[in-house]
This record gives sequence, C-alpha cells and structure tokens, in this order.
Amino acid sequence: MKKGIFAAIAVALVAVLAYVTLFNQPQAPAIQYTNLSGKTASTDSLKGKVVLVNFWATSCSGCMAEMPKLRATHEKYAPQGYETVAVAMSYDPPNYVQTYVKDTALPFFVTLDSSGSIAKAFGEIQLTPTSILIDKRGNIIKRYVGEPDFNELHQLIEKNLKA
Repeated sequence: MKKGIFAAIAVALVAVLAYVTLFNQPQAPAIQYTNLSGKTASTDSLKGKVVLVNFWATSCSGCMAEMPKLRATHEKYAPQGYETVAVAMSYDPPNYVQTYVKDTALPFFVTLDSSGSIAKAFGEIQLTPTSILIDKRGNIIKRYVGEPDFNELHQLIEKNLKA
C-alpha cells in the first residue's frame, strides 16, 4: 500500500515537472527596434521563426571571435525560418558598429541599443557576448553568456525549426 502511494506521488511529481519544463517557458519581451538602415522590427513580428538575439560590442574580443560563427549559423538556417538579431550595446560607439557591419556585410538584422532598453528588457544584460534563443511561439529556450557551444545551438535550432 505504501509503495503504491509513493509511486503515485513520484509519478505526479514527474508530471508536474514535465509540465513546468515544457509549458512554462518565459516569453521574450515584446519590444521594437530599428536596424542601421532604419527598418523597424519587433519580437512580435518574428513569431513563427526561431530567433537568436545576440548582445555584442565591437570592443568585446569574444564577440568579434563568435561573429563569423553567428554569420555561418544564420546563413545555414535562415532559409528554414531562422533569424538573427544582433544588438550592439549602449556603450558601443555607433560609428564603430556601422563600420564593422559595413566592412563585414553582416547578413542579419543589427540594431543599436543606444538607450539600453533592449538589454534591460531581456533581463539587464551587461555581459557580452550574451545570446538568447527564442522559439517560434516567442518563448525563451536558452540563454548563453559567453560564446555558445555551436554544436548544441545548432541542435536546438534544428529541433525548434521542426516543431
């Protein structure tokens, strides 16, 4: 009798944990931003896509090291419904960002967070690089501080593109 009760409690706990893990993911904040050429977008406009929001700075050596990998990831998955949004931090001089983006011809959306409001909305981001992966429904899947493990990131992207 006691074993049956303990088994039922264990099953109930596993069910609650599975529900919380699968259905209680935090939502990405509803924000708008403008890219360097003046085009406006929002997190709501990207629903239906898997999105990586990357906070970076031209003065961040880790950011500069990961940028070619972010580009390759974007080019690999963009045709399948993946988007990258690179958010330059408020302390990054706009002319440095514009020069870098022009010189490297980044193929994804780049915005300047001059007021710091985007970083604040995503949880007071201060460290770069920080990347946040968002699913098609606008749920935050994973937060990376530092360069992501790109093999893991690609697996998550592929899994969520199929979902």
